[in-house]
Amino acid sequence: MNSLIDKYNIPGPRYTSYPTVPYWDENTFSPEKWKESVIRSFHESNAEEGISIYIHLPFCEALCTFCACHKRITKQHSVEIPYLESVLKEWKLYLDLFNEKPKLKELHLGGGTPTFFSPENLKTLLNGIFSTVDIAEHPEFSFEGHPNNTTKDHLQTLYDLGFRRVSFGVQDYDPKVQKAINRIQPFENVKNVTEWAKEIGYRGISHDLVFGLPHQNWDAMEHTIRKTMELKPDRLAFYSYAHVPWVKGVGQRGFDENDLPSGEEKRRLYEDGKKLLQDLGYIEVGMDHFSLEHDDLYQSLIHKKLHRNFMGYTSSNTQLMIGLGMSAISDSWYAFAQNVKTVEEYQKSVEEGEIPVVKGHVLNEEDLIVRRHILNLMCQLETTFNVENSFPELENALEMLKEMENDGLVEISGNEIKITEAGRAFTRNVAMVFDLRMMRNKPETRIFSMTI
Repeated sequence: MNSLIDKYNIPGPRYTSYPTVPYWDENTFSPEKWKESVIRSFHESNAEEGISIYIHLPFCEALCTFCACHKRITKQHSVEIPYLESVLKEWKLYLDLFNEKPKLKELHLGGGTPTFFSPENLKTLLNGIFSTVDIAEHPEFSFEGHPNNTTKDHLQTLYDLGFRRVSFGVQDYDPKVQKAINRIQPFENVKNVTEWAKEIGYRGISHDLVFGLPHQNWDAMEHTIRKTMELKPDRLAFYSYAHVPWVKGVGQRGFDENDLPSGEEKRRLYEDGKKLLQDLGYIEVGMDHFSLEHDDLYQSLIHKKLHRNFMGYTSSNTQLMIGLGMSAISDSWYAFAQNVKTVEEYQKSVEEGEIPVVKGHVLNEEDLIVRRHILNLMCQLETTFNVENSFPELENALEMLKEMENDGLVEISGNEIKITEAGRAFTRNVAMVFDLRMMRNKPETRIFSMTI
């Protein structure tokens, strides 16, 4: 295994999209083309599966130094109402593109820290959205809660509005690790919010754990997993720490790179962590995710309905996902668009009646084919492609896959490629084989985190 880690531990994307953001072709993109793709996708999908909305709530009271998300650090809660008013104004700009009422299938509140906002203000935001849509059957409404500031009132208010899933960011319980990442979070806080959520009736409680953090070792990781098992969440995200300190604003400078586990040590954290989770009854679903057998995420996997987008893995699949808020990313299937990255720019654009996109990408025929293969690999751990009817560069993919087959990472049978159990840890590497845009334009500087 160590030799495989040395061989395959290279920078690579997490593939929440294809093409990945660094390879978006902004020369072919415009706000007008984005609107056209949204209208097309809305009319193709609204009557059937409905649409998804992602709302980015960027404020945090303190900077966690492991975080690579776009956020705004402030303790001034006077920012809440003006920001949420802007979100509703942006949503109105999208409503103006549609000639019928949207059917809302999926809604996620991400951050930042969504529970930075008061329950009352979140209720006002959501009622503003809900008054303009029809709610689909069996909707999937979820939010990210910070254990240190999520109150029982937050949980009850959102539950009463239809939310049934909540994800709590745990990361690690070791005090030394918590100090390094500036995330001091006692177990009691996580225990309280988890038990409140269960008591209220949430059926999709998730905890986020991260391996590869500074000063992390197996003793700390095992302790974190066993403490997590005392609370028995329905699902777990077991993320690899993405070290990208060169990205402006991420704040990953609270520790020295020498404090990070080596590639071999980090892989052991994952492999031993995975084994312990499985011994405790959790099943690996997709990449970095585990769930109990009753959870919708596992049920979606076995029924081949698992999907992956900018919100991560999801058990529901909509063609159109509208991202609202500063830096939010939208996906119409035919195009991607990202909003401006500061609160001030965002609010100014919305006030001027403009959908606040700053960049994007219109997918061509090749992109759509490659995207489907990568989605298949990330969600189902398999795909089928015909080299003869494919793009010339994909012939090279077959040679690379044969090498991966020799290493025991994939199985090739005719036109079918399956990722093996041993290859699960290298799913990103297998997907990279199909990444034509990266293949043609290999970066001269490091732009992705390491795959392992």
